[in-house]
Amino acid sequence: MLRLPGKVALVTGGARGIGRATVEKFAAEGALVTFVDLDDAAGREAAAQLAAAGVRAEFRRADITSEADVRAAMEDVLSRHQTIDVLVNNAGVNAYFDATEMTEAQWDRVFAVDLKGAWLCAKHALPAMKRARRGSIVNIASIHATMTIAGMFPYASAKSGLVGLTRSLALEYAPLGIRVNAVLPGYTRTRLVEEWLRTQPDPVEAERRTLALHPLGRIATPAEIANLIAFVASDEASAITGASLAADGGLSIMYAS
Repeated sequence: MLRLPGKVALVTGGARGIGRATVEKFAAEGALVTFVDLDDAAGREAAAQLAAAGVRAEFRRADITSEADVRAAMEDVLSRHQTIDVLVNNAGVNAYFDATEMTEAQWDRVFAVDLKGAWLCAKHALPAMKRARRGSIVNIASIHATMTIAGMFPYASAKSGLVGLTRSLALEYAPLGIRVNAVLPGYTRTRLVEEWLRTQPDPVEAERRTLALHPLGRIATPAEIANLIAFVASDEASAITGASLAADGGLSIMYAS
């Protein structure tokens, strides 16, 4: 049993995939969970499904690229629970651009979601953590922070930035008992991976080749990634900060430098 009972947690991008699995895992471990998502309909549907399954979690629509939305979401959690113990920055988008054709607005949108949003959420969660002199922030980056594939510019840049943000925050706030870590999922059975497969000329063959690259012979489930997130967030990982932990079915070990 992880040491999460009674912990107040906020998860971004919690309506689907890794985010939703994280909400379920945290709730199962006794945390008081609020999740936010830009898609109000998907968030409400997820909240209803979770409630029907006996999972206690609060949903609030929020755009993590908007500081006003982020501030309001944090204030809502604080008004109900007086503290924030755990922040999981999970919300993100894929990117499939050509560097010479991508517009400035498209660039700004990718970085606003994949990097700026994590900073904004940390900015407004950290004051409560500083007052309590404890807290855990888990940034969901990607193995694209250390290796990447063609056709996904500038996703690796954004995720590398998120790992850099993790290191900086970890160093700044370690003296206050606040830990900041990054989890780097590899291919995982999520909407974003299915979206990538659909962009391939032959999705079935692309999936076969992808699975063949993994030493474990398969890709992860969202629940498996959530298990690692919950451990890193919990007091069981109390000596870990500034780390980037891969969960990729062994893919990156074949390309280790």
